[in-house]
Amino acid sequence: HDGLTGLPNRSLLGERLAAALGGGRPFALHCLDLDGFRGVNDAYGTPAGDRVLAAVAERLRRLAGPDDLPARLSGDEFAVLQAGAGPVEAELFAARMTEALAEPHDLDGDALAVRAHAGFALAPADGVVADALLRYAGLAAERAKAEKATEPRRFHPDLDAAQRARRTLEAELRRALAADALELHYQPQVDTAAGRVTGLEALLRWRHPERGWISPAEFIPVAEQSGLIVPLGEWALRRAARDASGWPGGARVAVNVSPLQFRGPGLGDAVLGALRDAGLPAGRLEIEITESALLEDGDAVLSVLHRLRAGGVRVAMDDFGTGFSSLATLRSFPFDKIKIDQSFVRVPEAGVPQAEAIVRAVAGLAAALGMRCTAEGVETAAQLDRLAAAGCSEIQGYLFGRPCPAGDVPGLVAGIEAGFAVDA
Repeated sequence: HDGLTGLPNRSLLGERLAAALGGGRPFALHCLDLDGFRGVNDAYGTPAGDRVLAAVAERLRRLAGPDDLPARLSGDEFAVLQAGAGPVEAELFAARMTEALAEPHDLDGDALAVRAHAGFALAPADGVVADALLRYAGLAAERAKAEKATEPRRFHPDLDAAQRARRTLEAELRRALAADALELHYQPQVDTAAGRVTGLEALLRWRHPERGWISPAEFIPVAEQSGLIVPLGEWALRRAARDASGWPGGARVAVNVSPLQFRGPGLGDAVLGALRDAGLPAGRLEIEITESALLEDGDAVLSVLHRLRAGGVRVAMDDFGTGFSSLATLRSFPFDKIKIDQSFVRVPEAGVPQAEAIVRAVAGLAAALGMRCTAEGVETAAQLDRLAAAGCSEIQGYLFGRPCPAGDVPGLVAGIEAGFAVDA
């Protein structure tokens, strides 16, 4: 049994699963993954986290029938073997569990809700091997978590195929990183009032030897799920600093940093080490973070950001306006720049004037706080005129150039600035 909760552990659950499969009756196996539990330990301490886990276990005991078996798999993962259940019974029971687990916990006077993502697999319909059923239920829970779904998800064979594809992609990405087979391309950020390129954003690219270019939207999530994003991010920092050190004119380079990179102790050292090795002045590096980084682990992230800022590195808030508490985020740290998400840039053309008002308000807020304001995803002259009128100080998008290899940056920058000189 599990020492903390008193529930059966993974080993005992495996024995009961094998016995249930031999008994011939249908059943459901549920997996539950607590959402954001790591933040409980960080904010309240491990003893408080242990109390939450014990309370979760007790709620599962109360919900389980006399022939059911709740178990703790590891950390914040639980499972329940539901005897005699078909798809309808399993769906209803999973919904009851997620509803019960969402009830707040009292932690030193604070009411804290810890929600669970649930997935289930059915025997014998989905499988007749204990280890496979446990994996299938876990895959369904992972799908619910990835979709941020409050409703339970049932296993489907496509989930297994998708996981195998992810594992293959992860292995190939790991080999590509080891072989230095990844690339950074750069997209200019343009100060239209001054008629010059002020910086370039580094964007990761992967040319697969068989599949050709693979979209970052496909391989970045795999890197984050596998933890590969940390060495991948460090590689990008080193390469971007090295590339930028050879650019004429002193343009900055902007590098995206994943929230997961802040969880380890080495990000600050990695950034400052990349600058030192490349001989790049700190003021020419800009770190771009999303609001989710601060929401997930605020104090630790702020500590790193303050250290980098003290060293001269610039910090930008990316995708502003797409999070839950952007104004509170701006109050927490003196960012150098706000980047307005491209969804606000393109929406006015679809007949939604509120987006233009939001852009104008954000640009005004940035100016009042002494921050620059960059609009992303600008593709047309009409968008440029509208954003300039709204007060955006910098523009980024296909209008001025698609991302290009490092070797093409000097020519791209010269062409953009020559175009402004001619217009003037």
